[in-house]
Amino acid sequence: MFKKLAFFALCLAFVPGLSYAACSRANLTHCLDSVCAINISTNPAARCQYCGTSNAGTPANSGMRSVSAGSLTKYNVSDKELKSAPTDPGQRYVWATNKCIDIVADCTPDDVSETYDTLIEQSCVAAGINAQMTNLTSKAKGTKTASACSSEISTCVQSDKRCSIDFSACSDNATFDKFFSACATEATGCDEYTSNIRIELLTTRDDTIKNIKAVINATAKSYQDARTRRENAARATCINDSGREACITKICNERMPNKCEAGFTDEKSMATQLCKFYDTACAKLK
Repeated sequence: MFKKLAFFALCLAFVPGLSYAACSRANLTHCLDSVCAINISTNPAARCQYCGTSNAGTPANSGMRSVSAGSLTKYNVSDKELKSAPTDPGQRYVWATNKCIDIVADCTPDDVSETYDTLIEQSCVAAGINAQMTNLTSKAKGTKTASACSSEISTCVQSDKRCSIDFSACSDNATFDKFFSACATEATGCDEYTSNIRIELLTTRDDTIKNIKAVINATAKSYQDARTRRENAARATCINDSGREACITKICNERMPNKCEAGFTDEKSMATQLCKFYDTACAKLK
């Protein structure tokens, strides 16, 4: 009896469709970088600018790329496809997510979030640091430009203790105004610019909240599409019992000493029994 059970377990290991395939986070990151990390070697804020927030500024020299192709070229989003990528960072994040979960097998939007959101956050920190350095330079010269004031107040408003980078802590106007007023007071020498900066930040906040909703909708749709693909693939194996017959053929050819040839009906019978789970599964799909 033990030998039969051992043989049964060995056969199941070779039955198609039963092995677990995991998402390659390395390949997923490479794919996302081909959309979001252009010129990352010379611009640490690239991920934030391309796929984080428009408040991080506009990427420079977008025609150049520092992502190495090498042996991972097949995981890159092509230059031709990138021409149709959205320029808005939130929309580009959604676009990159949909592209890369199609390119890298077995990955989901959750894998994208768990793998890449931290990298975007780190890039946004770099963008904030650059903005702060600009402000220090302006102060050293004894002047404050509109750009320096905008960067200083924006960094303050979007800090973790106030609105946060995604404005999640000040989606209502009353809270936003409270944080903005505090930051505008701290930014000395910016009084003449604060009115325009407030309007710009409100626009950024509203766009960011809309983009978050778009990401949620895209995530829900991707899960639904994935379920549909899996169901369709399962149904395809039920047509004319193709899945079961392929299973029987594989076990006969790879695990049976006599390949289930004529005269060895016991081998064919055992292979058929091992693949009977297809009949059960297909019955439930009908």
